Amino acid sequence: MNDKKNYGFTTTILHNDRLKGIEHGSLHKPIHTSVAFGYADARQLASVFQGKEPGFRYGRQGNPTISALEDKVNKMEQGVGTLCFATGMGAIGAVFQSLLRAGDHVVSSAFLFGNTNSLWQTTMGQGVAVSFVDATDVANVAAAITEQTRVVFVETVANPRTQVADLRRIGELCQQRGILYIVDNTMTTPYLFRPKSVGAGLVINALTKSIGGHGNALGGSLTDTGVYDWSRFPNIYENYKKAAPAQWGLAQIRAKGLRDFGASLAPEAAHHIAVGAETLALRMERTSSNALALAGMLEADERVAAVHYPGLKSHPQHGISTELFHSYGSLLSFELKDGIDCFDFLNRLKLAIPASNLGDTRTLVIPVAHTIFYEMGAERRASMGIAESLIRVSVGIEDADDLLDDFACALEGC
Repeated sequence: MNDKKNYGFTTTILHNDRLKGIEHGSLHKPIHTSVAFGYADARQLASVFQGKEPGFRYGRQGNPTISALEDKVNKMEQGVGTLCFATGMGAIGAVFQSLLRAGDHVVSSAFLFGNTNSLWQTTMGQGVAVSFVDATDVANVAAAITEQTRVVFVETVANPRTQVADLRRIGELCQQRGILYIVDNTMTTPYLFRPKSVGAGLVINALTKSIGGHGNALGGSLTDTGVYDWSRFPNIYENYKKAAPAQWGLAQIRAKGLRDFGASLAPEAAHHIAVGAETLALRMERTSSNALALAGMLEADERVAAVHYPGLKSHPQHGISTELFHSYGSLLSFELKDGIDCFDFLNRLKLAIPASNLGDTRTLVIPVAHTIFYEMGAERRASMGIAESLIRVSVGIEDADDLLDDFACALEGC
C-alpha cells in the first residue's frame, strides 16, 4: 500500500497504524503499558529530554500507543501536531492552564457545554476575564474584543441547544486581529467538519464521544492546525521559543498542560479510541441520517413545542450548517408542550436510554435542566435558551424505524 497516495478519510484512518510499521505484523498498534523508557546511551536520554531528537520520556507525556492515536487524530484534522489527554475537559483545561495569565481576556460563546461553562467560572476566579457572547453573529464577537483578548473560543454545534457559531466569519475576524481561535469540534467531528478550513488555530475533540464512539473509553485531544502564527501570541515562555515559531504552542501546552497538569490519557483507553475511530465515518453517516429523521418526526408532532436540530430548515443556522458541514450530526434536543411531564415521557422509552454521554452507538436521552445544567441555575439556563422541559438526544445507530416508533409510542403514552 502506497502511503503517499491521497486516500479517503476512512481508508486513511483504517490503515494508518500498519503504514507506520508495527512489530510482528500486527494490524493494530499494541497497548504499551510501560510508564518508563530506557536508553542504552545516557546521552540519547538527555537528548530526548532536551527535545533534540524524538523519543519517549515518561508515560505522563505519552507512549507509543498514545502517539499512534495522536497521529490518527492529527490526520483527521489535517494538523501539524496533536496531543491527547485523559478527557475532553482535560484538553480544554490544559489549553487555558498553559496559555492564559491573570489580566488576559477571552471571548467565548455563551452557548456552551455545562462543564466548559463551569471551567470558565473557575478561570475567571483566577484573574482571567471572560465575555460570553451570542457567537451565532460575528458582530457580537467583534464588539467584545479588547486589547487584552488572547483567545476566542466556540463550539461548532452547541450542546444541548444546537446553536451553530458564525464559524467562518469569526475565523476571518481572529486572523485580522491576530487572536488565537479555538474551536471545539466534538459535536461535528473531523468527518463532518474541519475547523482548520475556517481559520481555527487549535481544535478540541472529546474523543470519548463520536470518535471513540462506543462509550467504553474517556479521552480528549488538542490539534494545532498550523494556521495560527505563534509569534503573535504574547504568553509564550522564552524556553519554548528555541524551535521554530510553528512549534511554540504545542511545546508549551505539552509541558505546562500535559506534563505539569497531568491529565494523561491511559494507553488502554487510547487503544479503545483508536479502534473505534476506524468506523467514525460510517457511524456519523448513520447517526446523522437517524437524527434528521427523528427531528422531522418530532417537529411534526403536536405534543412537541420545539425541536432544535441544524438539519431542519426551521433552525436559525440551517444555512451556515449546510454550507460548512458534510451533514448535521447526531445531536438534537426538543421541548415538550406544557402539561407533558418530561420524566414520564423518558420512562416510557424502550430503546433510548437515560444517560449522560454523547456520540455512543446507542441512543441516549437526558432531561437537561434537571441534570447536566442543573448546577448553573434557572437564570443562566434561561439566558442560554434552555427550557425546563428540554430533552437532549444523542442519536445512535439503531434501525431508523425502530427508533422513530420508540419516540412516537412514548409521546402517545403507550
